[in-house]
Amino acid sequence: MTRSIISVAALMAAFAGPALAQQGKPGAHFIENWDMDGDGQVTLAEAETKRDEIFYMFDQDENDVLDATEYVLFDETRRADMDTNAGGHKKGPMKAVDAGMKLEFNDTDGDGAVSKAEFLARTADWFAMVDRTGDALITGDDFGSKSN
Repeated sequence: MTRSIISVAALMAAFAGPALAQQGKPGAHFIENWDMDGDGQVTLAEAETKRDEIFYMFDQDENDVLDATEYVLFDETRRADMDTNAGGHKKGPMKAVDAGMKLEFNDTDGDGAVSKAEFLARTADWFAMVDRTGDALITGDDFGSKSN
């Protein structure tokens, strides 16, 4: 339970800071949090690293599987962050960001849980959904804004 509270607090703190500065810049919140080297774009390698970190944060029992309870916490935390900092998750490009994190997308064997291997294996498919320009990078352009 302690890891759960720390994970949620760390995730929310990491996302909350840039929120106000990014109003009116579609995708800026996403780029800020997924762009590991600060160059204004997210590569597939950065997405793989970030998804690995996210999985670790929510795998409370450290068994390399997000069970139903862990996934509920993941969904609730992600939705709260997206609603607060990224303008929601139900429309536009953020819908693809959200869809690629859902249990249904990542549970490839249909057993109701998501293994780390399943979650990481879906990264390239999720990345392609978000990369609307098809240039193998996620930038502000993929969210309808210039990245510079």
